[in-house]
Amino acid sequence: MRRAMPGRIAAVGGVLALAMATTTPAQAATNVGGGSIDPSLTKLTLLNINDYHGHFTKDFACTVTTAQRENPGATFVAAGDNIGGTPFESASQNDEPAIDFLNSLDLQASSVGNHEFDKGFSDLTGRVADRASWTYLGANVYRKGTQTPALPEYTIVEQNGVKIGVVGAVTKDVPSLVAADGISGLDFGDPSTAVNRVADQLTDGNAGNGEADVVVAAYHEGSPVGGEGATLQEGVAGSDEFGKIVNNTSPKVAAIITGHTHMDYTWDGPVPGDGTRPVIQTGYYANNLGELTLGYDPETKKVTQYQMGLRPVTEPTAACEADPRYRASAQIVDSANKKAAEIGARQIGEQTGDITTAFSPDGQRDDRMRESTLSNMIAQSYLESINKPGRPGGVDIGVMNPGGVRSDLINDDGKITYADAASIMPFNNTVVTKELTGAQFLKVLEQQWQPAGSSRPFLKLGLSENVTYTYDPTAAEGSRVTTVMVDGEELDPAKTYTVASNSFLLGGGDNFTAFGEGTNTRDSGLIDQSLFVEWIRENSPLSPSFKKGAVAVQDQPTQVAAGEEVSFTVSGTDLTSVGSPTNTTLTAKLGDASLGEFPITAGKSTAPPYPTRDGSADVTVTIPAGTPSGPAMLTLTAAPSGTTVQIPVEVTGGGAEPTPTDPGEPTDPGQPGEPTVTGPPVETGRTGAAGLGNAGTAGAGAALVSLLGGAYLVLRRRITE
Repeated sequence: MRRAMPGRIAAVGGVLALAMATTTPAQAATNVGGGSIDPSLTKLTLLNINDYHGHFTKDFACTVTTAQRENPGATFVAAGDNIGGTPFESASQNDEPAIDFLNSLDLQASSVGNHEFDKGFSDLTGRVADRASWTYLGANVYRKGTQTPALPEYTIVEQNGVKIGVVGAVTKDVPSLVAADGISGLDFGDPSTAVNRVADQLTDGNAGNGEADVVVAAYHEGSPVGGEGATLQEGVAGSDEFGKIVNNTSPKVAAIITGHTHMDYTWDGPVPGDGTRPVIQTGYYANNLGELTLGYDPETKKVTQYQMGLRPVTEPTAACEADPRYRASAQIVDSANKKAAEIGARQIGEQTGDITTAFSPDGQRDDRMRESTLSNMIAQSYLESINKPGRPGGVDIGVMNPGGVRSDLINDDGKITYADAASIMPFNNTVVTKELTGAQFLKVLEQQWQPAGSSRPFLKLGLSENVTYTYDPTAAEGSRVTTVMVDGEELDPAKTYTVASNSFLLGGGDNFTAFGEGTNTRDSGLIDQSLFVEWIRENSPLSPSFKKGAVAVQDQPTQVAAGEEVSFTVSGTDLTSVGSPTNTTLTAKLGDASLGEFPITAGKSTAPPYPTRDGSADVTVTIPAGTPSGPAMLTLTAAPSGTTVQIPVEVTGGGAEPTPTDPGEPTDPGQPGEPTVTGPPVETGRTGAAGLGNAGTAGAGAALVSLLGGAYLVLRRRITE
């Protein structure tokens, strides 16, 4: 077996080339499942992980070393995100323990992940590469404006006399996932196209450009679904990029190792022409170890059989304690944890309950497609922290991206330490403010539904508690958000709002490109982690809020008639963060008039359409006959969480409108003697297709109002359009 040497990442052309006499044919094979690989075949074992994110533990060390003892000479491969987005134990020490830990377990090759670029390309190719004993691979990472590889594209390892070429590639979405200045000299191409190019090179019979008997691809890209019951077909249907990996990867590639989406699956992928090949992802945070066994026929030079599985992480055993490799890994864990404990032991606050990310139905944290108590709380901290005396101030809205929330505040003893807070926000971005029009902010909310082919079809933004909105998940792209409320008022498409968040998100990260349309960007010079620590100190004890900010309303009314019924469906009333109550009733009011109470049915909706929604109610109310005509607010309140939905409506056919104010009693002291005009107002603040489609629409609406000489426009989006 050949180990990759430290520092190899900087020398793109220097990967070991090994000759092979004949061209490798297509690698279609058969999954033998629980059977055995034919003894006439050469067994090749690949152990794999993805999205480890610095979660070094003795349990994982024992799991890996046990598999290595059972499979002497096994090749250990990763699919990216070994560093970055790490827990405090690693982040507080610049991820050096995370790298040392994988070195001790003889990791031999890894594709780069997006988080490898968190501190910039120069950090990756310098500090990180110098410390890592494995080769970082990125076949689809090019020098800006060229097709010149910026990283090694492959490495060759030898196992049982067979040369295995490991080709690495990363999601092409890297530019939307990391700070732009750190990768300004790079382009990111199509992953499968790059892998196929290198696979052809490694099997063309030319020893001068590197040759391999077997080619394996490690992609930092994967399926948006996984876990028990999930299928390859669902994964392909949910992501164009994953579909390309499954269907377009060259038949010369014998196995496909994936990552990035934090899912776990072992699927038989079709091979163009005939047979299947393994497609695997292990989850995240080193909670599983992937095992691939390939049966290689030395006569036909083909992989004809394979097995695959996920080995759950287990506690250390006596056999591990006797293993020198395990003991070296365990020593790294102990030393890193001791140093981190000294750094992070300081208490900074208290909490009364768990405050967490959203949890998926299978109990996994970090469901980025759902709203969470913790993400909303961080958004609130941005708003309050920047509005403190002596700070820039003027912030109207706080926003948080779900991928930036890397841990949870679990209420073990009521205490919050520095380490707890730092683990949640490990990236140390600066906090930035930016001005957006209401129309631009609406576009931001619409971009939660991610572009086709994205790893996740929906990313739920955390919002400060003064912002709520309704949406129709079945509506067309760009028109799903129906009503937005800020500080109890409808979002005005023409008004300017100041938004606070981290520099990554306001720079357009995670495909929220509408932030780039904003103006007057100001860097506070404050680090998000430090600001969060300060906010916790000042607002302790912290308690979770289970009020949901975003609720789906289908058939949402914009106009109601006095004395008549109106029906609509409300869904997504419940959060899935730890401790969130299951709502049971929904109370409806029009102004101060009670309209009734309706049962909420527990359970989640089936996505698509996204997002998945928990808790739903069918509502039919009768508008009181004596309700005055004009604008009114329909308010829905879910119990016991207190989730509140506000729906502005126009009442027609009602009683007499309010008597105009006497001209002698002006309401505007700047214009004495002018009467107050009654009747429906010009609703330029209503959030809808006409009012918030884009910034120009608001100006056109204002011009139209002037042109019509006071005619009234209802700009609220109608569900039926």
